[in-house]
Order: sequence, then C-alpha cells, then structure tokens
Amino acid sequence: MRTVNAYAAPSATEPLVPTTIERRDVGPQDVLIAIRYAGICHSDIHTVRGDWGPITYPQVVGHEIVGEVVEVGADVTKHTVGDRVGVGCIVNSCRECENCRAGMENYCLTGSTDTYAAVDRDGTITQGGYSTHVVVDEDFVLRLPDAIPYASAAPLLCAGITTYSPLAHWKAGPGKRVAVVGMGGLGHMAVKIAAAMGAEVTVLSRTLAKKDDGHAFGAKDYHATDDDATFEALANRFDLVVNTVSAALDVDRYLRLLRLDGTMINVGAPPEPMPVTMFTLFGNRRSFAGSTIGSIAETQEMLDFCAEHGIAPETELISADQINDAYERVLSSDVRYRFVIDTATL
Repeated sequence: MRTVNAYAAPSATEPLVPTTIERRDVGPQDVLIAIRYAGICHSDIHTVRGDWGPITYPQVVGHEIVGEVVEVGADVTKHTVGDRVGVGCIVNSCRECENCRAGMENYCLTGSTDTYAAVDRDGTITQGGYSTHVVVDEDFVLRLPDAIPYASAAPLLCAGITTYSPLAHWKAGPGKRVAVVGMGGLGHMAVKIAAAMGAEVTVLSRTLAKKDDGHAFGAKDYHATDDDATFEALANRFDLVVNTVSAALDVDRYLRLLRLDGTMINVGAPPEPMPVTMFTLFGNRRSFAGSTIGSIAETQEMLDFCAEHGIAPETELISADQINDAYERVLSSDVRYRFVIDTATL
C-alpha cells in the first residue's frame, strides 16, 4: 500500500481537512497517476454533506482528475509512463452485464464503481481526486490531448462529458435549437459544446448577470427565467432543453418550451423529486429524460472533440487550503465557472 496526502471530509457537517490515505499497490492492469489538478464538482458537495444519502467517513471526493502516469502494471497496454491522462466519475464496472458489453459502463446494471464513496473491488471505500496520487484500472483511464490546457482540463472529466453525452445522443447540431438551463460549471460547458456542434443555443438563467459570457461562449440568445415573459416568448421553440441545475424546478414550465418531439434532458441532480404533469408531455409529444456522464469511449470522444474545437472549461485555480471557501462559493454561485485544485499544494 502507498500512503499519499489528501483532503477529506471527516463528517457531513465539518470542514474538509488535510489527511493521508492509502492507495493499493499497482496491479498487473493498473496505472499509478500523479494527480496534478482536480476539479471541484457540485456532486462533491452533495456527497460529503449527505444530500444523496449516508456515506462512510472520512471521505476524499473529486472525480475530475488529470495527471501524469508514473507507473504501470505488467499487463498494461493502453498507457505508458509520462502520458498525460484523466480519470472521471467511474473507475470500474462489472464488465459482464448487457450495458457493459455494449460499451456503456456508466449504465452498468449492477452499478459501476464510482471514483469516490463506492465499494471498490477489494472491499474498501474508493477515495477521490483531492489527493496526490490514485491507482486506476487502465480501462478507466483517458488520454488527455496535448491541445487541451493542462491546468483547466480536469472539469472535462465530469462537466464536459455530462453535457457532451446528451447533446451527442440527441443529435444537437445544425438546424437544432438547444436551450441550456443554468450557466454554471455544467451549463457553460453545454453552451460551448452545443455551439461547436453547430446548434443554435439559448441560455436560460435566473438573471442576465452572465449574459456577456453566454454570448462569448457561443449562445445566440440569453433570457432570464425570473421574467415570466421569457416562458411566453419561447413557448414551443426548442428541440432540446438541457437542464444543468441541481435544484428543483417547475418542470412543466420548461417542458412547454419544447416543439414537436422535443426532449428535456436533466443532467443536474437535485436531491428532491420534481413532479411532471402527463398532460404537459402529451402536448407536442414531448419527452422528459435523464442522462448521466458517458461511457469511457464517449468520454475519450469528448476529449478529442474539445481538443479539435479549442474548447476548455473556464476555471479558477485554487490551493488546497481554499477548498472549504470554494465550497461556499459554489453554493452561492460565486464562481466562473469551475474551481480546480492545484494538488501540488497538498
């Protein structure tokens, strides 16, 4: 076992603190990664604060990880020492169920192994990227293209793929009108990616405070959801509505923005239920769907797409001792648009 520095939540109510954790020895198909940068995702906060259910403490979170390969197992063929790589939200799956065999490990029917707060193959609890090193099976390690800036790349491993996957699946592109609900860490990536795919993008945000950013990222229109007139003006307009907000919304109100055969896709994960009226779905034959991250192959596709189109997250680099302040700023929407931890400060 290898002991490494980390930052952990000791409980649901206490601030994160410096600590050490153990990483398993490098097995035949494992890759040891020296983590250089780790993004802060709203999911990290939900998890450590118990919003999604009880977890085992102390817990190190972080599933937006980029770093350098420093050791490989004897049977590793996909990565070599010195490679720039990334690790996202999952680090294993059963590999045997129908979905895994179809290359959709993120929808593993027995439950994929999350990068943190999950039971690992050896029975231990997985610990995430707020640490200096991680050991991951080579099949769940991504190649990070050189064209993507190293210090800002980490959020692509969650925010990037979480928005890329539904946009690709529902075929955002030329001739499609896409509305992005929320202009935060997920939302700003959805705007950039949908615009690069050729779609006509509209941002629906609570206020117009980030309107200039929205246009700079590729949005054609930007509307405030605090204004009731927005929902009247945009009724029956969009092919896709991508909801990135991790809070309960009036779903029916947003569904009415869909044109014939339009789909609202939820990628935000509020802890409370969001009711839907069936008669709203009946109108225009609308659909309400959910989407979670993407497969390993799709995540690599996303990274290559972002490299090709010059897409990178907007980030603010912080040191480890700023993590707790960053959490409070995330909760108050005081970040443009993703915090990234410099793990050298651990």
